[in-house]
Amino acid sequence: MLEKKMALHEMMEFHEVINFMTLSLLKSKLLQGVVFDQDLRALLEKNVKLSTPALDGMLKLYRNTELEY
Repeated sequence: MLEKKMALHEMMEFHEVINFMTLSLLKSKLLQGVVFDQDLRALLEKNVKLSTPALDGMLKLYRNTELEY
């Protein structure tokens, strides 16, 4: 079985990307209720639809990765 390992700086950068994606996803979800323009609302919905599985995949990878010292 292939072991996934990351160095400390890689793990921290990956964590920052996950945080950024999470905040972007939350902002898109919140703005859907405030936006009145249908085109913008459609873009926000598309962003949520595409970002959710990507974020889930990144979280799985993050949880299954060991820290290499």
